[in-house]
Parts: sequence; structure tokens; C-alpha cells
Amino acid sequence: MTSRDHLFDMFSLDGLTALVTGGSSGIGRGIAGALARAGASVVVVARKERELAATVDELTADGCRAGRVAADLSTRDGVRTAAERAVALFGEPDILVNSAGINLRPPLGELDDDVWDATMAVNLEAPHLLGRRFGPGMAERGYGRIIHVTSQQAHRAFADSGAYGVSKGALESLARSQAEAWSPHGVTCNTLVPGFVMTPLNARLSSDPEKVAALAARTMVGRNGLAEDFAGAAVFLAGRSSGYVTGQSLFVDGGFSVH
Repeated sequence: MTSRDHLFDMFSLDGLTALVTGGSSGIGRGIAGALARAGASVVVVARKERELAATVDELTADGCRAGRVAADLSTRDGVRTAAERAVALFGEPDILVNSAGINLRPPLGELDDDVWDATMAVNLEAPHLLGRRFGPGMAERGYGRIIHVTSQQAHRAFADSGAYGVSKGALESLARSQAEAWSPHGVTCNTLVPGFVMTPLNARLSSDPEKVAALAARTMVGRNGLAEDFAGAAVFLAGRSSGYVTGQSLFVDGGFSVH
């Protein structure tokens, strides 16, 4: 066996199907592209049809197998409808990536019920519902990978973490509960923890050059994150070679969390 064949066997996603929420922008788009280029058939789920179309067109132009579902994940009916529409494209997914999120962070004393409910619906309940829909089937088939994208705010409070931090902390707990339930049947459940990444979700901070520079200085590598920084970690966690890694939080943050 050549080294190329060995690497292919370890990291290829050929024959697998992935569903990526929030896959039309930012980290989600970077992950969707990485999985597709590693061989998976990828369904991208997001709200904005124009961004969805651009993402899928780029992937198909590269020879990837990709489809899209425009959906609102802020309601239970929206999540359930999105799941069934995704299945209709390429079948039941072997890989579920929950990257969709909203980042509403008013000061805690100004946090109202609407912000709390909206944050929990998208950042926590949608991943739970999708896991509940697809996890048991993965377990029955003996293979599955669930990956959640969380946040530094799951571990430390800064920049008005508010409901956002609570939702991301709970999402990491959800991953551990899912791992406990389904890992005995071949389904791993893990989280990717970004540092500060220049994405539309972080528009509030990325519009302030001084804050951007201060956040970069807090890392060990001297820069803020990019969407493509998550490609290798996502392909590893989605593939067959990560079968003994579950219930874990993998920090992809340039050393931000240990500085």
C-alpha cells in the first residue's frame, strides 16, 4: 500500500453523506466544503437562498456532490421540515454538523425573553432535534458522526456572553449526552471550539479594528481564525479514523484558550 492509499483510507469520506447546518457562510461553509472535497455527499442547510446557491454551485463546479435546503431552524416545525427535505436529496446522513447559530449578546441585565428563546431555539434545540432525528438511525447502521460548533463562551465569559454563552455550554453538554447514548453503537459526538473567527456571525466585533487586534494578540499564533482553519479537524472528526474520539471538545483557536 502506498502512503497515498494509506492516507486515503484514513481520511476519505467517499460513500458517506453529510448534513451541515449554517453551511452557506463562515465556519459552516468551510466545513461543508472540506467534507465535500473529501468525498462526502453534502447537503447544506441555511436560511438565505442566495448564499446557499453560491455555496452549492461552487462545490458542484469542483466536481463535488452537493445539494441545498433553505430552512428556518428557529422553530421545531422548521427543523423537522429541513431534516426531511435534506433526506430526500441524498438519503439519511452519516455525518451531522451543527454550525448554524445566532449571536445575540445584549448585556445580561437587558436580556429579554425573546432573545433568550431565539438563542436557545437555534443554538441548542435545533441541534438536539436533528440529533434525535438522525442519531438513532446512525446507531442502527453502526456508523455516525455528530459534530457541533460551539464557542469560547462555552468555557469562559467575556464580551457579554449572555444567553449565547449559556447555549454553547449546553451544546457541549448535549454532545456528551449524545456520545453516552450512541457511541456504543458506532456514533461519535464531538464539538469544535473556535477562537475568534472573522465571519458574519462575529460582525459586531470584527467591525472594531482595535478589538480584532487585541483578540489576535491573545492567541499564540498571532492571528485570528479563518473558516478554512476548521477543514482538517472537521474531516478527521467526520471520518472513520476518529472512531475512538467521542464526547470531546477540540479547540481550534490558535492557542486562544490557553494563553
